[in-house]
Amino acid sequence: MSILLYISKALIPLIIFYVIAMGLSRKQKVYEEFVRGAMDGIRTVVKIMPTLIGLMVGVGILRASGFLDLLASVLGKILSFLTFPSELIPLIIVRMFSSSAATGLVLDLYKTYGPDSVIGLTASILMSCTETIFYTISIYYMTAKVTKTRWTLPGALISTLAGVVASVVLARWM
Repeated sequence: MSILLYISKALIPLIIFYVIAMGLSRKQKVYEEFVRGAMDGIRTVVKIMPTLIGLMVGVGILRASGFLDLLASVLGKILSFLTFPSELIPLIIVRMFSSSAATGLVLDLYKTYGPDSVIGLTASILMSCTETIFYTISIYYMTAKVTKTRWTLPGALISTLAGVVASVVLARWM
């Protein structure tokens, strides 16, 4: 086991040295290319910052207003015949917008129900089976300047539904 730890610690520096060596062997200006890439990254961050701020403010308003709790109680009554835990509905909704806000909700669920409870296990699995749909779509399409999303949103919503169902089934199976 200790050999695997040693290899995993050495792998990243080896990859970096490999990339630098390949660039130098091809007579590339490695440092200048690195700086140019870093500048492009900063420009991208500046471009997407308004979108990030808007999403974070929107999620904060939803949480603070109590709308998520109201939605959870309404949808919980509808989904009660499936024995779906209504406590997870706010997590599912917030997860589509913000991973960090969803992590905060998961921590709240852990404090209330415990990480080893069915709700805690489901929340943990749900976080790894779903994606921040609206964040990813908005950032990717804004950066790539795509104007027609076509089937992206329906496909992402269907995959999120599949992830939610899988997380509930797996948590109950465990």
